[in-house]
Amino acid sequence: MNIGFISDIHGNYEALKAVLAELDKMNISEIYCLGDVVGYYSQVNECCNELRSRKIPCIMGNHDWYMAGNGFALRSKSANDCIAYQRKVITSENVQWLKTFPIQREVHDIQMLHGGWSDPIDEYLLEPTEEYFNKIKGTVFLSGHTHIQTIRQFGEKKYCNPGSVGMPRDNNPEAAFAVYTDNIFTLHRVPYDIQKVCDLMAKTGFNNYYYGGLLTGARNLKRP
Repeated sequence: MNIGFISDIHGNYEALKAVLAELDKMNISEIYCLGDVVGYYSQVNECCNELRSRKIPCIMGNHDWYMAGNGFALRSKSANDCIAYQRKVITSENVQWLKTFPIQREVHDIQMLHGGWSDPIDEYLLEPTEEYFNKIKGTVFLSGHTHIQTIRQFGEKKYCNPGSVGMPRDNNPEAAFAVYTDNIFTLHRVPYDIQKVCDLMAKTGFNNYYYGGLLTGARNLKRP
């Protein structure tokens, strides 16, 4: 078993290309996306089209949910600004594709979703614990949403967050992903052309607040 896991692409096609190229070099053809294909950055159609062309199964993330259902984020003006822009440019075919995403997926006895097992779309598992996973049936779990790479082992149970492809939040700007081989998770990073993403955002009218964090892998600079 040799599987790649990606998450939280957020319209960052430059990062997605780099991660998929690295997975290709590793001869990993079975890849799953844990959600948030859209949101934040400007190349939303390119990301959707790439995943669709490769037939990579995706799970519903909170930003995918906003886009597919005409919703919005309760806690972030910047996220809503970006979703509003993406709604103007995303194709109807890609919106319909987002609507097909399941909330959860189980493959090879691996349970995966975007948020957490209390709220599959919008729970942040920042500090996964043994007590938390003891309440859930199964042994292998993955989720995204936090944008922070994590591996935890609790007896027979193991948990992994592959981190964010397009918007890392762990002070490392390189695009993140994970691989599962012989029942072992490994975390990986790969550099990409961050400046191109920043330039494209600026070209669409966004200021540094919306993309400046990409340069350091930190959270955004300050609320406008």
